[in-house]
Amino acid sequence: MAASILVIDDERSIRNTLKDILQYENYQVDEAENGEIGIDKIKKKDYNIVLCDIKMPKKDGIEVLEEALALKPDISFIMISGHADMDIAVEATKKGAYDFIQKPLDLNRLLVSVRNALDRTVLVSETKNLKRKVSKVTPIIGQSEGIKKVLEMIDKVAPTNARVMITGNNGTGKELVARWIHEKSQRNKAPIVEVNCAAIPSELIESELFGHEKGSFTSAIKQRIGKFEQANGGTLFLDEIGDMSPSAQAKVLRALQENKITRVGGEKEISIDVRVIAATNKDLRKEIEKGNFREDLFFRLNAIEIHVPALKDRLEDIPLLVKSFLKDTCEEYGMPLKTITEEAINTLQKLPWRGNIRELKNVVERLVILCDKKITEVDVNTYVAQSQNSSGNELAQLCERFDRLQDFMHYVERTFLSHKLRQNQWDKVKTAEITGIKLPELESKINSLGIEQ
Repeated sequence: MAASILVIDDERSIRNTLKDILQYENYQVDEAENGEIGIDKIKKKDYNIVLCDIKMPKKDGIEVLEEALALKPDISFIMISGHADMDIAVEATKKGAYDFIQKPLDLNRLLVSVRNALDRTVLVSETKNLKRKVSKVTPIIGQSEGIKKVLEMIDKVAPTNARVMITGNNGTGKELVARWIHEKSQRNKAPIVEVNCAAIPSELIESELFGHEKGSFTSAIKQRIGKFEQANGGTLFLDEIGDMSPSAQAKVLRALQENKITRVGGEKEISIDVRVIAATNKDLRKEIEKGNFREDLFFRLNAIEIHVPALKDRLEDIPLLVKSFLKDTCEEYGMPLKTITEEAINTLQKLPWRGNIRELKNVVERLVILCDKKITEVDVNTYVAQSQNSSGNELAQLCERFDRLQDFMHYVERTFLSHKLRQNQWDKVKTAEITGIKLPELESKINSLGIEQ
């Protein structure tokens, strides 16, 4: 399709000359005799390029440039003037003009400028499309009552600045809900910054959230900007907030109360404008009772609560989810789209799905890789059901290893505590808190069970 160009000039002879030349080059050309008519045409039609005179009655070229770019920022403006005024040229460029050409027009220079402006327009369009693809938020798929309620809540909450607490089991899609709240908010042009509180050691979480000054601790070899500052103007998503250390909880509470933070090792208060969305797979009310989570922070974060249902509570969504995951996986691997039988989907609906949506997505990927063009019930039984049942088989095999309950309990207890100690880098105080065992009792068990670091 030929590029579309609008010529705005109060001189008929100039308009006619430019129209003839540009149409000869196979461009589609419209004309306007003044700025007001030009703006009206720009409102009604999408132009690739506008050739605009600067000195015109009623509305001059600079005014047209500003008004048009406010309406449609991607238009390339080439300004034309009979006055050798560099100040005007600089002003037009500062306000967004692509190029500036003096009268009398050098037609070769004009055509080169038009071609370059078109290349720029195409590049801008391709860049926007690429960004749209890269930053595209995965849709929330489902028609179950639970998911409809989640979507309704997102639509109601997103336009506000209310803090949101997203609850639900691991793998249910809490992060996706947070992303959609941000996407539908007025902050969507600023970033959403994610922090997995469970994945960051307790001694580093404060530096991660608030940043630190150079030399504030041994490994602080340079200044670090924290997640709160990175999310300024946008959204901060605190995933697994229930695993945050007590000292970090206190600082987050202060940041929410005062909209200010201080970097670790710093003294200067930094103002922030951040919307906080938190998520957890824990019952924070129970954690408050245990003394693991601050009640005042809970009430600050929990202005609105959105619960994401487990997959077992929305089995009717599995057909839609499977077909969507099939399409995405086949596209990712460059394969022709595979199909799945109704019997296979029915079998998937009967499985336990302890890993929720995340597990279902992994299962679909496995089926795409291992199965033929059509995925059948036999495939599901072979590649999915058997592997899901293997955990039960392993437990049965473990029970077979022991005759006495005391031996079995000794093995399980030793294995469990060893795992938790390794998970917490042999921090006995933290391990005692997590496992609900008093510290002296934990140390006694470590000795009696023969657990070694």
